[in-house]
Amino acid sequence: MSAKNMNPKFAICINNKDYPVSLDLHKIYRIVPDEEAEAEGDVRVVDESGEDYLYPGDYFLLLALPAAITRQLATSFALTRSAA
Repeated sequence: MSAKNMNPKFAICINNKDYPVSLDLHKIYRIVPDEEAEAEGDVRVVDESGEDYLYPGDYFLLLALPAAITRQLATSFALTRSAA
């Protein structure tokens, strides 16, 4: 799973069977760039804890979003993180 062309990166969870507490099915998550993880087939995701962790790449679909939506999501995630 490679998403090097997307910045910032977002993905939707399509499988949470091993992590039902940490990941909500069909929720949009922010992806933290991690080339080493991607090379192993994993992605680094900011999960429900507010921290970033590695998860299997096939648990997510990367989203190719228009720039305006990407900016809005990035702003929303930043506001949420600063309020925590």
